[in-house]
Amino acid sequence: MLKSVDNPLLENRWDAQAVLGMSESELLLYRSNILGSDKRVTNYGGGNTSAKVMETDPLTGEQVEVLWVKGSGGDIGSIKMDGFATLYMDKLRALKSLYRGVAFEDEMVGYLPHCTFRLNPRAASIDTPLHAYVPRKHVDHVHADAIIAIAASKTSRALTQEIFGDRIGWLPWKRPGYELGLWLEEFCLENPEADGVVLESHGLFTWADTAKDCYDTTIDVINRATEWLHARTARVPAFGGPRHEALPAAERRAVAARLMPAIRGFVSGNQHMVGHFNDSPAVLDFVNAQDMEPLAALGTSCPDHFLRTKIRPLVVNFDHASGDLDGVLDGLPAQVEAYRKDYSAYYARCKHDDSPALRDPNAVVYLVPGVGMITFARDKATARISGEFYVNAINVMRGASAVGEYQGLPEQEAFDIEYWLLEEAKLQRMPKPRSLAGRVALVTGGAGGIGAATAERYLAEGACVMLADINADNLERAQASLVQRHGTDVVRSVVMDVTDEEAVARAFAETAVEFGGVDILVSNAGIASSAPVEETTLAMWNRNMDILGTGYFLVSREAFKLMRVQDMGGAIVFVASKNGLAASPNASAYCTAKAAEIHLARCLALEGAEAGIRVNVVNPDAVLRGSKIWEGEWLDQRATTYGTDKEGLEEMYRQRSMLKRSVLPEDIAEACYFFAADTSAKSTGNILNVDAGNVQAFTR
Repeated sequence: MLKSVDNPLLENRWDAQAVLGMSESELLLYRSNILGSDKRVTNYGGGNTSAKVMETDPLTGEQVEVLWVKGSGGDIGSIKMDGFATLYMDKLRALKSLYRGVAFEDEMVGYLPHCTFRLNPRAASIDTPLHAYVPRKHVDHVHADAIIAIAASKTSRALTQEIFGDRIGWLPWKRPGYELGLWLEEFCLENPEADGVVLESHGLFTWADTAKDCYDTTIDVINRATEWLHARTARVPAFGGPRHEALPAAERRAVAARLMPAIRGFVSGNQHMVGHFNDSPAVLDFVNAQDMEPLAALGTSCPDHFLRTKIRPLVVNFDHASGDLDGVLDGLPAQVEAYRKDYSAYYARCKHDDSPALRDPNAVVYLVPGVGMITFARDKATARISGEFYVNAINVMRGASAVGEYQGLPEQEAFDIEYWLLEEAKLQRMPKPRSLAGRVALVTGGAGGIGAATAERYLAEGACVMLADINADNLERAQASLVQRHGTDVVRSVVMDVTDEEAVARAFAETAVEFGGVDILVSNAGIASSAPVEETTLAMWNRNMDILGTGYFLVSREAFKLMRVQDMGGAIVFVASKNGLAASPNASAYCTAKAAEIHLARCLALEGAEAGIRVNVVNPDAVLRGSKIWEGEWLDQRATTYGTDKEGLEEMYRQRSMLKRSVLPEDIAEACYFFAADTSAKSTGNILNVDAGNVQAFTR
């Protein structure tokens, strides 16, 4: 069957009560969102929807027909009203007189802005003519796995006729564009009773005169294809049957944790890449199958698939039965280089005189027998979505190969999509990456004020963050707060005691699986204690040394190991204290441990320099707000030491400083950002005091 679910059929989610009183454009939005809410209909960013709506012309006051269609680069599952392009239908029809033939169809995209209704700034997509020239009010275009499984079969025309009869037509492969829009119009005029058409190796178009009828048709057609496939594939071994057995889940993640940093180092030559790991049942069925390698070599079929995943994946030479992971890692450089050469040769064979320059020749998708699938992209969301698209491709290959012979797109057609000048223009319009785009940070003490503020700063600059903290409840709250502002893709958390060697190793392995590796370590886990030396117990002394000395050593050692595997350099930031430089009364254990931190950082700066690993120190002072170490006994102890109460302590520290200003978690976060960013690329072994001025802590 196509999916590992009890009921593979789609639910009709149209709610008659929910749509009461909606306008035609609002019904389009509603229909789009419920279609896009199920990835079995279409994946993120895939497909498009439209409606032809009567609107009032702002200049003449007359009623005119306007095409509302998903704008370029949008996603129907999450689109809002401003995500639709709006164009005058009479002007779109007038474009036909300007069309000079297939060789010039790309120039028609340049005319679309001249058809804009109400100066709508949303760019119209290249699929606009496909919707405009279908002579029905509502049109859906989706990439359902069940449909593409049929469309990607070598006998797709016969299968379409067998499944749907004359209700759904069939058109041969044609790259999306103006010509295909004319083909669709011609088909509709010649087949007025048809409800849609299957496009070979591409997807499904359906239409109707009401939003509900169009939605119902789309769901019904997909379900019909799903039932047909299910009946014929339920007893057919997927992909020729199993060849390997999947490793247990924990072992799969352990293998991925070692492979991903190594791969990440190879693929991050031009920019830092972020990884995603998927060992879902559908993926494991494929990577463990007899026919996996020949099917993977055929490449994907649907343009939306290979635009996200490249034409084919890299199959990692891993024989989990032998358990020789070291041998696999030793062989990875040769495998990666072979893929690059193959991709470069594909480019050389297929390029045109005006083709864009060769892009990144590294694979996006890595298939590991017994383990799962790894994907890499410039950000976490894209890496995840690329994986989801390849899962769609897997489902398509499963269905198509079970009922016939699967076929990918011809190589030249695939290239002409991948290096399409219109796609290149879309890439060039993408915003400039933020300063930490593609970077991965692990922040210890991540649930505290400084840790959470630093994570916030990094996330705002495009980084992915793993929060590590010993307090599970505080960690959960900190993660939830950051997710609310930055999304689930870029924030993870792990409960970790920095003094536990195994827990530290597990946290870095978890970070490698979730994001592909680590570029930035912020060693921030803290403790504070205050007592005269004669009242300082050995337990108090050891606890300070364990957390602030040994803990910083353990997380740094693990970061060094991982950063050396990646061979991309890295940044380690110690959050120490003014007290590491300036003595403080009744705090000998704390001050000594902080001094040890600072000297450890200097030692690590020496060791890391040849590998491009920079190690620097931020020294805060008196950061009371949001700081967990200022809760409880430490606050009482310091207030007693300085002869004040809790309320007066912050004011006392402010007045003690040279600048007479309070130091906040955000101030420390800014310093941590500086040492993580490329602006400090030539700084290592340095100390930055963020203490509002304290002459005793001057470094010279």
